[in-house]
Amino acid sequence: MNESAETERDKRGQWFVIHTLSGHENKVRDKILRQLQTGDQVPVYEAFIPTEKVAEVRQGKKTTTTRKLFPGYIWVRMDLYDDLGMINEKAWYFIRSVQGVLGFLGGDNKPTALTESEVEDIMRPAQAGAPEVKPKIAFEVGEVVRIKDGAFENFEGAIQEIDNERGKLADGFHFRSFHPG
Repeated sequence: MNESAETERDKRGQWFVIHTLSGHENKVRDKILRQLQTGDQVPVYEAFIPTEKVAEVRQGKKTTTTRKLFPGYIWVRMDLYDDLGMINEKAWYFIRSVQGVLGFLGGDNKPTALTESEVEDIMRPAQAGAPEVKPKIAFEVGEVVRIKDGAFENFEGAIQEIDNERGKLADGFHFRSFHPG
């Protein structure tokens, strides 16, 4: 496919949020993509699960995992409405018939498409190439924690600042390493 045809394909349809059974997001996405490859002439173009890479320390080892941004939901790019603004029943039934789909976000009567800015905010990290790894934060400013090692072992302190890049918490006087979990 040439570049102009690829660009045109990417502009077709609107993004809709599909509510799925919890934990079935990958199965629903894969089933939609498989059905599209069978040659069905349905105006559904893409299924996407917004994710992010998260780093955390477990038992002293740093691990990176992929976390779903919206568990229980997937995004589908499709032409749900015809030129008159009526629901395209073939596209609607195509999505609704997939096992694990609970419905469209906004209701099945008149689902609302995502705005371009909403789509751009979620797609930007995915389109940038290597996704940024974010630390998994299990702490909040103001939370009281017990210090596990060092000169202040077994003392408690309120968190006043979190340094995500270095993986440290500040109690107002010092930064200390933290290990979630």
